[in-house]
Amino acid sequence: MSEKQFREDMVRYARSMFERGYSSGGAGNISLKLPDGNILATPTNSSFGDLDADALSKVTMQGELLSGQKASKEVLMHLAMYRQRPQCGGIVHLHSPWLTALSCLPGIDPENALPPITPYYVMRVGKLPVVPYIRPGSPLIAEHVEKLAAEHNSILLANHGPIISGKDIREAVFNAEELEETAKLYFMLKPFGMNTLTQENVDELNATFNMK
Repeated sequence: MSEKQFREDMVRYARSMFERGYSSGGAGNISLKLPDGNILATPTNSSFGDLDADALSKVTMQGELLSGQKASKEVLMHLAMYRQRPQCGGIVHLHSPWLTALSCLPGIDPENALPPITPYYVMRVGKLPVVPYIRPGSPLIAEHVEKLAAEHNSILLANHGPIISGKDIREAVFNAEELEETAKLYFMLKPFGMNTLTQENVDELNATFNMK
């Protein structure tokens, strides 16, 4: 697939998420890994709703700008995840409403912010660890992400939002959608209590669908 197609795919997926309320204004950022090993990322202060394929930021794995506009200040955490997950080809960072709300709750489990409500959460995400609040754009976020990314394809940033990866941008978006819907279900069920999968159920899914 040509670089032009990768650029067009990134714009298309970003617009789809914008139109469905996963990102508003200039919130969030996405990236993908090109066949040459460099990264395409959303530029700083850009909107998922009107990205220009030709203006996307092309950076090296060290963050050096090769072409396009200046990359988002949060590209560092994308690069940290790519370094730890060589199988990763796409990353989505959202300020989506249900996951951002979850990131602001007191008392969430720092090792897994969501219980195993559905098998699809377990299959696509597994566990969702939480990084303590750090100001957006701080290099410290990337350091925390780098420590967790080898074992987790999704991470929740406290009072901020999720960063979610996949083998390509399509899978990263699918994982993001599943995760956002799981957070929505959690809030819907929370007032009533919920039946979650047992550890035996989770172990069976992990043995069948290893999402590490």
